[in-house]
Amino acid sequence: MNTVTITAADINKLRQMTGAGMMDCRKALTETNGDFEAAIDWLRKKGAKVAALRGDREAKEGVVIAKTTADNKTGIAVCISCETDFVSKNADFVAFAQSIADAAIANNVKSIDELNKVSINGARVADLVNDKLASIGEKIGISKFERIDAPYVASYIHGANRIGVLVGLSEASAEAGKDLAMQIAAMNPIAVDADAVPPAAIERERAVITEQIRNDPKMAGKPDEMINKIAGGKLNAFFKENTLIGQAYVKDNARTVGEFLKTLNPNLKVTGFKRVQLG
Repeated sequence: MNTVTITAADINKLRQMTGAGMMDCRKALTETNGDFEAAIDWLRKKGAKVAALRGDREAKEGVVIAKTTADNKTGIAVCISCETDFVSKNADFVAFAQSIADAAIANNVKSIDELNKVSINGARVADLVNDKLASIGEKIGISKFERIDAPYVASYIHGANRIGVLVGLSEASAEAGKDLAMQIAAMNPIAVDADAVPPAAIERERAVITEQIRNDPKMAGKPDEMINKIAGGKLNAFFKENTLIGQAYVKDNARTVGEFLKTLNPNLKVTGFKRVQLG
């Protein structure tokens, strides 16, 4: 029995996340006991068009900095958040975020907790953040931190410090690093390749695709074997659209990112990537 109370605020939140209608959102939340991720899947299974970039509608303000060590063996990306774009565009605030990123690199930081304890000119980062909060009058904080270690790491900042990308490569290639980072910023892949997609994510997508096919009137009465075959094809299309190596290369849509890499160096591999975005 459903014991969760679905409020108007919950319905509005799901509408903002998905772009679906109010009644559909109410039904989705009711059917899933208020679980937002499950409600999104429920909407998709019923054929609702869910906003692909739903997170962008809830984006908070701030500054994202991505940078590497001098030897390009380590990269960090950090988001220093604030409440308004007026603050995020202020040169002093951008410089403040840059100083924190510099401290992370200089001190070989591996987490937000470590970063908060690092000193800059004798003061802990956590205290500097609190001081900045007091002086600006807005909520300030280190909201995201990512790190990559690899034989070669490239960094890229996109859109006036709104997105930061790190790319790890098996060997040095400044050209590949820059182009791949731009690709990741623009296309937001979920993994390097199909093998790197978490099994839980694959099963979740397969379940959604299969239910979509079953709900298609044209597929009424079709055998499971046919439905599973169609679902497999759609899942392969999902991998091509959402994994870095399988995506169409943004500078040349006639080939994939994987094919682009082979033109530079057949042995060049992407070891991993991180993408940090405001919100």
